[in-house]
Amino acid sequence: MINVGLVGFGLSGRFLQAPFFMSNRNFVLKSLVTSQEIPKYIFPDTKKAESLDELINDPEIHLISIASPNPTHYEYAKKCLLAGKHILLEKPMTSTAAEARDLIEIAKSKGLVMCVFQNRRFDGDFMTVKKVIESGVLGEILSYEAHFDRFKPILNPKKWKETVAPGSGVLYDLGSHLIDQAIYLFGKPEGAEGEVFIERAGSEIDDAFDLRLNYKNLRVTLKSSLMIKEQVPKYVVNGTKGSFIKYGLDVQEDQLKAGMTPDQEGFGKEESQFDGHLRTEIGGLEYYGRVETIAGEWNQLYDNLAFVIYGKNELIIQPEQILTQIEVIEQIKSKVS
Repeated sequence: MINVGLVGFGLSGRFLQAPFFMSNRNFVLKSLVTSQEIPKYIFPDTKKAESLDELINDPEIHLISIASPNPTHYEYAKKCLLAGKHILLEKPMTSTAAEARDLIEIAKSKGLVMCVFQNRRFDGDFMTVKKVIESGVLGEILSYEAHFDRFKPILNPKKWKETVAPGSGVLYDLGSHLIDQAIYLFGKPEGAEGEVFIERAGSEIDDAFDLRLNYKNLRVTLKSSLMIKEQVPKYVVNGTKGSFIKYGLDVQEDQLKAGMTPDQEGFGKEESQFDGHLRTEIGGLEYYGRVETIAGEWNQLYDNLAFVIYGKNELIIQPEQILTQIEVIEQIKSKVS
């Protein structure tokens, strides 16, 4: 078993990570650093720790999961790695590519596992898009457009999320997911460009963007805004043989916040009304039909992390891919500064 120390009990720590450490048989959630009271009816055997140092100095803890505010990621991750702990690091990995390279080198030199929490690779909608693309039914992919929109005109009450700081803003937040998915599908882009905006009244940080990643024969467009009330398609993919359109947003986050656990029946399963729409040619005949959404499964990230720590597998989320993501974000920000 892998004993886990978790730093942070906000949205990510409380809902996106702790339930998986509790339900996945490879992990034991031993300690949690938080200012809140731990709900013992959910986490009966998890003890409250006072600080990151307490986790680092606990010889029984093998993995430290860092779900603290973005500006702390580099400092905390480096401290854990230097102390000989494997880490799961909430995105964004770091605020600069130089910091990302440093962490990658430290992890390699010490033979430690460093996994970045890019859970959205295991969203049902994205896995469905990936499967459709890889099936070849669209032919050569010519354009790919992905959105991650929300309607949140009121500023976040968590002040650190609305303060200009390293790693702040929607480009590092939701942008890291969209950029990661594109890199996972198509590899490292030749270049990147785009615009970053502030749309909400009183906001100090960017809350919208429109990006373009440049590939040889492919146009990749990534968009996000916190001021979209009527949802547009989440994904639009066009190829030489056809098109695929997908509405809706993966249900796992909402299910977890509602109290559902990852091991419950129906977890990750989307309603059929959000099935994707495929129009293409098959055997020379026009085809139009619906594509059922694959059930989302963030637990794949946790299974993979465990097997890598056991020495039985390689990381699906390679740190070098995340370095490319941070380089793309830096490139975009340098052009809009």
